[in-house]
Amino acid sequence: MFQSFKTAVAGAQILFVAFGAMVLVPLLTGLNPAMALLGAGIGTLLFQALTGRKVPIFLGSSFAFIAPIIYAMQEWGMGGTMFGLFAAGFMYFVFAALIKYFGLPMVSRLLPPVVIGPVIMVIGLSVAVVASSMAMGQAGGNQVLDYTHSLLLSGFTFAVTVMVAVFGSKMMKLVPILIGVAAGYLMALAMGMVDTAPIAAAPWFAVPHFHSPQVNWQAALFMLPVAIAPAIEHIGGIMAIGKVTGKDYAAEPGLHRTLAGDGLGVCVAGLIGGPPVTTYGEVTGAVMLTKNSNPAIMTWAAIFAICMAFFGKFNAFLASIPLPVMGGVMILLFGTIASLGLKTLIDAQVNLMQPKNLVIVSSVLTVGVGGMEMKLGSFSFAGVGLCALLAILLSLLLPDVRHDD
Repeated sequence: MFQSFKTAVAGAQILFVAFGAMVLVPLLTGLNPAMALLGAGIGTLLFQALTGRKVPIFLGSSFAFIAPIIYAMQEWGMGGTMFGLFAAGFMYFVFAALIKYFGLPMVSRLLPPVVIGPVIMVIGLSVAVVASSMAMGQAGGNQVLDYTHSLLLSGFTFAVTVMVAVFGSKMMKLVPILIGVAAGYLMALAMGMVDTAPIAAAPWFAVPHFHSPQVNWQAALFMLPVAIAPAIEHIGGIMAIGKVTGKDYAAEPGLHRTLAGDGLGVCVAGLIGGPPVTTYGEVTGAVMLTKNSNPAIMTWAAIFAICMAFFGKFNAFLASIPLPVMGGVMILLFGTIASLGLKTLIDAQVNLMQPKNLVIVSSVLTVGVGGMEMKLGSFSFAGVGLCALLAILLSLLLPDVRHDD
């Protein structure tokens, strides 16, 4: 009995570590935070079912889909976006099949670092304008909050997050976003920038509002290539947790099973109206710090996440967080995502003096950050999806000719 209690407490700690990033994605994209919690909980339980509960990871909201969701919501609305996210989950099954029948080298050949790196950079940089606008108290191109107060609040939130990330203790460094948002929220309260009336009016128990997807093949084609980056991130996440626990999860239960489990979670999130899920590096860090790699703690974390989705007042509290607080965190967050793309190129020692590599990186960054759109009849293709497709095609078609000085 005591052991079960300890496992449950460890599960609550895991949820705390993952919480800040998990609810940040819906807050930035206009989705329901309750659905993010519900999707993460159900997604983690489905992942454990497909992998025999052998891998100690937690699936939370994926940052890679932030920019695509923002774009899709504007183009096709909630229903079309949800269908696109549902379709994106099938990309994981494609990768799972490729790995099962051809092995990991096949995926590495299709998606080398020179392809993955710039695509990840675009994921972060393509929403840089959104971060700056929110930090200045702007929404939809309009100044909705006082400019000076917004800059003070976002600057304070940014500073606290940076201080925790750089100078905090090992445990604090696992949750810098959560601490930054909490500090920003307290300052916003002191400045009178928080409306607490909706929190008081919200019920304690509330069933989350489910959104049904609407069939939209344009949105599906847009979202499918977006799944490439988080699918590769998943493989890295499985390798990382394997190093922490000393087990080879790529062999048992197998990468094809873990990818399928993650993909199933993405599909379910799209069906209920939540953001797609992915493996969380924060959780891997917590496992390394606590030395507790029992997969049962992830089961408890998932159960707690599902329970919190029905906590009405808590979700009203999340909705009350002012724009500049989120903007202050986003300035750091989106830049960090872009930096991870750059790190991918550096770690793989990609030689940009080689014409092929230079062409791929340069083209992808220009097309992605520039917001280029390709229309084929009634279909339009843009954003991360277009960049990923361009990078893959250039990588496969261009010869490996080195630059001679």
